[in-house]
Amino acid sequence: MVRNDDINDRILRELSRDGRISNLELADRVGLSPSACLRRVQELERAGVIKGYRAVLDRAALGVGFVAYVTVGLNDHTKASQEAFERSISRSPEVIECHNITGSVEYLLRVEAADLAAYKVFHTDVLGTLPQVAAITSYVVMGSPKDGRA
Repeated sequence: MVRNDDINDRILRELSRDGRISNLELADRVGLSPSACLRRVQELERAGVIKGYRAVLDRAALGVGFVAYVTVGLNDHTKASQEAFERSISRSPEVIECHNITGSVEYLLRVEAADLAAYKVFHTDVLGTLPQVAAITSYVVMGSPKDGRA
């Protein structure tokens, strides 16, 4: 298990802001020598604390103009029903995130589409045709004043 201390917290915070930062710059920002900093980053990677590095995409530049969070309630609460739903959703490129949650519904999805018309096609032709789905509620994102996802 990796040690959880102030320096590792600062390393993780800096890498979360900029995963392409050079080791030299990272070391300077967290107050370590470059070799000590590299050892810590490698330790965090080996321990699975750092799972990977990603590019942060500008969705609007990619033609995504519509984002919604969608709750989905299933009509059958069996493991087989959940697995079938998850398999179907994993094949839908519009679903950026799928979370199995507690509460009155089973799933929370982050769905991205070009526009409202494209979302309607997904809602009707994908979600609406899945035999496991009993309830769908859409929450349209109007703005994101804070979004820390990478």
